[in-house]
Amino acid sequence: MATTTRRADAQRNIAAILTAAAECLSRNPAASTSEIAKAAGVGRVTLYGHFPSRAELVDAVFVQAIATGEETLGQVDLTGEPRAALARLIESSWQLVDQFRSLLIAAEEALPPGRVRELHADPMARVERLLERGRSEGAFRTDLPTSWLVSIMHNVMHGAASDILAGRISSADAAPYITATLLAAYTPPGERVPD
Repeated sequence: MATTTRRADAQRNIAAILTAAAECLSRNPAASTSEIAKAAGVGRVTLYGHFPSRAELVDAVFVQAIATGEETLGQVDLTGEPRAALARLIESSWQLVDQFRSLLIAAEEALPPGRVRELHADPMARVERLLERGRSEGAFRTDLPTSWLVSIMHNVMHGAASDILAGRISSADAAPYITATLLAAYTPPGERVPD
């Protein structure tokens, strides 16, 4: 009975820590573990008992955010004309990037190089499938590797998040800018870029 109670307490603590970390890091990407522990209603010893480093905590919160995003992106209609499907995917993807942009910054600062990209594997695979279909239907360029085209989307999205934080663009402008940029980048050479 005592073991079951301890396990239940641990699960509650982990859930509280992850929730508090998501909230704190969304407000301030540099939020400290002390701030997060206080917001979670636990001591630092308890926090470090579950997440031995700030990086491990940021990683766990970012994994949770990606999973939430995947649920949303899985419902985007990617059928029909590839460019229209891409615009829908960009709109939904941008809403997620915008929602989690401070957390993204925390992840980029706390996690080893490549980890943020690794955690984006499923969303990027979705983009890759859409691009491959668009390439086979003649909507997207075929002279560059699909992996490069996926990287362009990833970098443009994350660049928009940085530009918003720097005050260079507004959140409302980001999705149309991203869509225009990617449609121009993906249009086959010599063809007119769609409006």
